[in-house]
Amino acid sequence: MADRSDLQPWVIQALRDLRGTGRIVDICKHIWEHHEDELCASGDLFYTWQYEMRWAGQQLRNNKALLSVHGSRSQHWELAESSTT
Repeated sequence: MADRSDLQPWVIQALRDLRGTGRIVDICKHIWEHHEDELCASGDLFYTWQYEMRWAGQQLRNNKALLSVHGSRSQHWELAESSTT
């Protein structure tokens, strides 16, 4: 069963598989395609995972794993260089 702590590594893996950058919708699609069963079995997280994924992205930006999007919700999320390896 997944919980919100799983989302940060899933976002990182999605971005790695997307060659370091991606739109939120592409990251969500990747997470769903690779973790559907875990999300379906996750209780309340099943209903909130996309919201929680955005918070995970913010935490990753705060920890310098993702580059800042400068307040724009439409920009791509991008891995910082240290997160690409």
